[in-house]
Amino acid sequence: MSERAVRAGVARDITLYGTPVLHRPTAPVTDFGPDLHKLVADMFASMYAANGVGLAANQIGVGLRVFVMDCPDPGNGANVVAHVVNPVLELPAPPRELEVSGEGCLSVPGQRGDVARTAVAVVTGVDMHGEPVRIEGAGLVARCLQHETDHLDGMVYVDRLTAKERKRILNAAGLPLD
Repeated sequence: MSERAVRAGVARDITLYGTPVLHRPTAPVTDFGPDLHKLVADMFASMYAANGVGLAANQIGVGLRVFVMDCPDPGNGANVVAHVVNPVLELPAPPRELEVSGEGCLSVPGQRGDVARTAVAVVTGVDMHGEPVRIEGAGLVARCLQHETDHLDGMVYVDRLTAKERKRILNAAGLPLD
């Protein structure tokens, strides 16, 4: 997506934890027309306005299987800037190397929790034109791919925490408990 197209997007409000659209699986995209192009532009604008590194469509209230990202790649110092439609997450076969790190979410503002994620991940899918996309990443990129795909499956990072830690984080954010 061009920088000009991203600038044409309109930042939308971020959907907060507890809103039903965040807690159910999203629907596959079947229409690759102008509405999808606008959605992707709006998602980038929303992510940048909220100072995020990734955003799933249901985080702006749209129950479609799409995410955007602009995530630093510690391997080469550049950012991975992409959007993926109908992503499929691929993780290494067990035994998997896990990294535990603090993770935050625009839908749970101002809070972080330690989440174990695989050290590497791959997402395949298509772009808004229906062209194949494959993103491979390690470190923060791998975490971002897993985090955004979780959103599209109806899971927020706090759902991966112990009940006690989830309650603490949601209380601190002023959000409803499960």
